[in-house]
Amino acid sequence: MGSDEKLLDCLIVGGGPAGLTAALYLARLRRNFVLIDSGAPRAAWIPKSHNIPVFASGISGPDLLARQRDTLAQYGVAPTIGTVSGLRRQPDRFVAVTEGEGGSRQISARYVLLATGGVDIEPDLPDLPNAIQRGLVRYCPICDGYESRDRRIAVIGYGDRGLGEAIFIARTYSRDVTLLTLGQPLEKPLRRQGELDALGVKVVEAPVERLDLEGDRIAALHAGGKELHFDVLYSALGLKYRSDLALSLDAEHDPSGGLIVDGHCQTSVKGLYAAGDIVRGLDQIVVAMGHAAMAAIHIHNRCELPTEDEPDGA
Repeated sequence: MGSDEKLLDCLIVGGGPAGLTAALYLARLRRNFVLIDSGAPRAAWIPKSHNIPVFASGISGPDLLARQRDTLAQYGVAPTIGTVSGLRRQPDRFVAVTEGEGGSRQISARYVLLATGGVDIEPDLPDLPNAIQRGLVRYCPICDGYESRDRRIAVIGYGDRGLGEAIFIARTYSRDVTLLTLGQPLEKPLRRQGELDALGVKVVEAPVERLDLEGDRIAALHAGGKELHFDVLYSALGLKYRSDLALSLDAEHDPSGGLIVDGHCQTSVKGLYAAGDIVRGLDQIVVAMGHAAMAAIHIHNRCELPTEDEPDGA
């Protein structure tokens, strides 16, 4: 296994909007850092987001990421393609094991910023793998629900998450909303039945037996002997957080693996920061960028001081 002898100020793990924003800040702050990117950011699935200021007509995830990488290139910074397979903490540094084209190597850094995000849980639709990645099912009504206003909308989900998203969409964007539980029965009596009734949200608990596709859209779903037609489908099945590196260091987290951070986006492990979807809270690109900015500035300021385990460290 190779080793990079030089101690970095920071190692950024993840090349999505959060990781790329942190890299921009650290580059302009003239810090010595490396960004490791596995090449699979969740943002790359976004057909078009309308919630990012200054992009009046919206911007796709791939276009946004390309623009961020082009901006970094002006500072001579490019992501290193690879993955971080292990992370351990020593008194004055973190040591990461990375895997890439050149094999395994070790990188040492005083601070680590995790921007590894999460992966949307795909709905189990018949003969239709990767529906979210293919854009047939959408996953962020906050980002593009306005463009779906007053249309027929289906929400795929169950439990409190599914109920909550169906109610959110019905309150905000459309009064024609159906919750599809894909055969998962809802607990009776429903705690939010009154809200569902008041908003006219329909519930279909039968599994989806068949789909009719037309080009790049799902034209109809067949469930419980009925043919159902919707203009837009949203998935509310949640995320699988890529927080294994932090959990291996016993970082504090919520039951689903979302990391709990302080006002500087530092985890409960001193020197370990997190930004973006991996942090418990609102999964939005502008929020991820804000996390990254706060973390990067705090890392920069801490680099001028001893680490917590060094003499006079705080």
